[in-house]
Amino acid sequence: MLAALSGMFAVILGAFGAHILKKILAEHEVLIFETGVRYQFYHTLALAITALLSRYVGHRWTGIAGWLFVIGMAMFSGSVYLLALVDHIGLTASKSVLGPITPLGGVLLIGGWLALFRAAFDYKKPSHHHRSSSEK
Repeated sequence: MLAALSGMFAVILGAFGAHILKKILAEHEVLIFETGVRYQFYHTLALAITALLSRYVGHRWTGIAGWLFVIGMAMFSGSVYLLALVDHIGLTASKSVLGPITPLGGVLLIGGWLALFRAAFDYKKPSHHHRSSSEK
């Protein structure tokens, strides 16, 4: 569910950036905003894959990976979106607060990939010894 919502918001924000913000922001600010959208899309896909993988491995590491992706996206992409807009929405003073949030979000995203890597060690091939209910 979170991957679906994140994907939806990434499309909305991408369209917002392409159609509205390009008229308002400087070129470098649009590029900053687009970086947030791009990373949100990448990690939305990672979140969806993590949810699917959780069917084949234990939920411990996939759960950790999923939450690291969600929180990391919120912190990384969210702070990048705000940094791109900060001069236009009257929050210029908040740059000093937002700046450190971006790399912390990036560290959480890296942690999500590391947890996903760890989850892969728990992969269990589906058993072919058990017949499905339709085969009985």
